[in-house]
Amino acid sequence: MNEQRIGIIDIGSNSIRLVVYETTATGAHRVIDGSKRPARLSQRITADGRIDEETVAELAETLRHFRMLCAHHGTSAVRAVATAAMRNAVNGAEVLRRLGAESGLDIELLPGEEEAGYGFLGMVNTMDVRDGFLIDIGGGSTEISLFKERTLVQSVSFPFGCVNLARSYADRGMLGDDGLRRLEEMALRASEEHPWLRWSPGLPLIGVGGTIRALAKIHQAVRHYPFPQTHNYAIPAEDADRLFDTLRAMPLDKRRKFPGLSKDRVDLIVPGLAALRLFRRLTGAAEYRVCAAGLRDGLFFSVQSPERPRLDDVLGYSVRNTYALYPEAPLPHVNQVNRLSLQLLETLRGSAPGRPLERLGDRAAKLLDAASLLYRIGASIDHAAYPKHTFYLLTNCSLNGMSHRENVLTAAIAAFRSRSRCKSQLEPYAALLEPGDVEAAALLGSLLQLAAALDRSETQPISRLEAEASLGPEEGRLRLSAVRPSGSLALERQEVEEAGREFAKLWGLQPELSVR
Repeated sequence: MNEQRIGIIDIGSNSIRLVVYETTATGAHRVIDGSKRPARLSQRITADGRIDEETVAELAETLRHFRMLCAHHGTSAVRAVATAAMRNAVNGAEVLRRLGAESGLDIELLPGEEEAGYGFLGMVNTMDVRDGFLIDIGGGSTEISLFKERTLVQSVSFPFGCVNLARSYADRGMLGDDGLRRLEEMALRASEEHPWLRWSPGLPLIGVGGTIRALAKIHQAVRHYPFPQTHNYAIPAEDADRLFDTLRAMPLDKRRKFPGLSKDRVDLIVPGLAALRLFRRLTGAAEYRVCAAGLRDGLFFSVQSPERPRLDDVLGYSVRNTYALYPEAPLPHVNQVNRLSLQLLETLRGSAPGRPLERLGDRAAKLLDAASLLYRIGASIDHAAYPKHTFYLLTNCSLNGMSHRENVLTAAIAAFRSRSRCKSQLEPYAALLEPGDVEAAALLGSLLQLAAALDRSETQPISRLEAEASLGPEEGRLRLSAVRPSGSLALERQEVEEAGREFAKLWGLQPELSVR
């Protein structure tokens, strides 16, 4: 496969963004560049509903700059879209024609429902959630969708977002009681035409866009949250209400210093949260969940795989993509380690030391599956210290389809060397963990190391392995029989003996490798 680069430009109501995606020769995709320019188009529309000449000139200059960046990166395709501000402006179509002529870009005006559809695609391809509401509070519009069984059921686009809400109901960023009342009354009237919003209480309300991300960053800063990601972050409704009340009562000069709040959101955060809270109450949603992907990601997937853009296995795709970004270990080797580690887990699951794994349930196999495929990615930085670098990489990326707790545990399993080191690595993340997690990570990590030892030569000499645990008080053996191996097991025997020391401490079983 050849490398391919795609540029996505989103002309939104609050900002204009460029993201450059690369599909690598190994089949992985990643973001290699991005740029953001403030716009606040919804605030700059004139009294007669038009986008003025000065704004058009600024937009054209930004788009020319973005096109130059795309050319610099050698993009094979650039997809540029415009959303609510252009939809709402009286001269939106004329402005887009001028911007296209001056920038050389073909710019699409997305209808609200289509915008919601791309936002849903970005979310459903990066989160393992079957049913819920999806909300995107942009600068000039709010899209809400209901999905069931990972399929879009209903969607609506309302012509208000945090920028025009701030303009209409707040006084220089301050939302008083009267402004809040009028804002909520307006939003409730708009929702009356869509009774399906009230038909599925108890589902999560998943948010994409700047308002929900800003809320997540504030919530994490207040909690001193240890994991550096907002994607798939849960926020209890009562916490969001408390933060809303605190921020609404706070003057702008003090709000600018509030932990986690960026300066360009100071005057927009309260109106945006007011809309977010109202729709949570309206839908009867159980909690907020944050999705860091959205419209631009959905557009990328639609360009990359136009025939079948929606993924069936979010976690599997994410793990494979991460491996393909750091393919230092040969794929036949990691597949062998993966197969053997899952076989050993199945053999040992019922043993007494494995009881901490019971809290993980079926997810134990999911964590081990991911860790066994990714345990060597740190070698892309330094082979001599690859476990340390593997842990760093996996705690600084999102494994889509996992919770933050599971993400951290997967990193610890993949980087395992000893129980004491595992405990030390997990200590900064104690707020995420549950009782028994350190023990579970150590058990799975030692099992992974044993599986890696069984293919130390990286030649896959063991095509069939029979494993039997002898758990009696005088036994304490894990008998590993390689059935008709295809080559010498000299390296594997030596490595099993070495890995077996830590394994025996944790599992109470001494591994023994023999040939049949």
